[in-house]
Amino acid sequence: MPATDYQASFLGRISIRRNQVIAMDGNHEQELQDLELFSKHVSERFAELLSSPDDIPCHALLSISWLRKLLDFFLCCEAEFKGVLMMGNDPSQISKPPLDRLIPEFLDRSVKALDVCNAVTNGLESVRHYQKLAEIVVSALEQKPIGDGQSRRAKKALTSLMSAMNVDDKECSAAKATERSWSFSRRGVSSKDRVPEHFRSVSNQVAKNWSAAKQIQAMTNNLVPPRGAEGSGLASPVYTMSVIMVFVMWALVAAIPCQERNGLSAIHFPAPKQLNWAQSIIGLHEKIGEEWKKKEKKGTAGLLDEMQKMEKLGNILMDFTDSFQFHGDITDQKAEEAAARSVELAETCRRMEEGLLPLQIQIREVFHRIVKTRTELLNALDQVGKSSPPLL
Repeated sequence: MPATDYQASFLGRISIRRNQVIAMDGNHEQELQDLELFSKHVSERFAELLSSPDDIPCHALLSISWLRKLLDFFLCCEAEFKGVLMMGNDPSQISKPPLDRLIPEFLDRSVKALDVCNAVTNGLESVRHYQKLAEIVVSALEQKPIGDGQSRRAKKALTSLMSAMNVDDKECSAAKATERSWSFSRRGVSSKDRVPEHFRSVSNQVAKNWSAAKQIQAMTNNLVPPRGAEGSGLASPVYTMSVIMVFVMWALVAAIPCQERNGLSAIHFPAPKQLNWAQSIIGLHEKIGEEWKKKEKKGTAGLLDEMQKMEKLGNILMDFTDSFQFHGDITDQKAEEAAARSVELAETCRRMEEGLLPLQIQIREVFHRIVKTRTELLNALDQVGKSSPPLL
């Protein structure tokens, strides 16, 4: 069953329960079933992400298509999470232990996630720049026969491309930062503050001294699995959704150029393996973490599958243009190899052209969804506070 069908069926079930008048014991039993079903859906979705075949380019780990599926699953999980937490439940529950502590922590993570969405959106502009440079290379090398002028044009674009993709995270972001830069969490936005209307844009730059790795590390603060009786209550979906949010932001930062990502592989997720959804997230974290360690040694821009292919093909074509420049003439074998690699690069550019804009739109949707849920939770807390009897 598609993720959206799961979501519609699940939310419909909770909506029906909300409008039924049933005994308290029955209500608790139904709540436990809803929690189990939510956990089951999370497990199935992330298992599907883990099993994506790497030998099929459009489904490879951290490809544009894979990231879009990840964000789609995030939105589905987030909708179901909100349904479990708020639909059919007494609103006063979120102001009682342990939710009186967990909800403010969740709201704080949400604010930090908004910063990450901004940083990743900015990073996508760098990816678009790489794509345009690669398209120049393809345009130059598709000429038949390849002459000195085409070779020089391709070499110039390749030099710019490889230089841009290997620039240090901090240097890359600092060049784009402006005096208007800001960060949600660095403007003193606490879990008790609302997100103003103008925060609903994903086009602002983050602060110059902002660090993606430190931001995500901060999101893991106090992120611990519920213990004892808490594990069978609403603390469980709050914890599950928190881990999902942190993982999704971590994966986006690993894939797409962002400033200050050193130490990203050292970030760990406290997910006990006995939880049915934890195995898949741990597996994904390990696979991406291993690739990131290799990336840190090489200093490349990110783990986005299309960028890694672009870098590999760029190095091969750079050798070709160097050979052409120094030797003037090339063998038919080298010309055929360069033509084949140019076709592969063109295909990579095509996938980026088709996928980057929808990916950016999805990130914007994730941003707005987080803002909306955060606002709804704050409103619920306000209503509970107003209905509470004054202390004598």
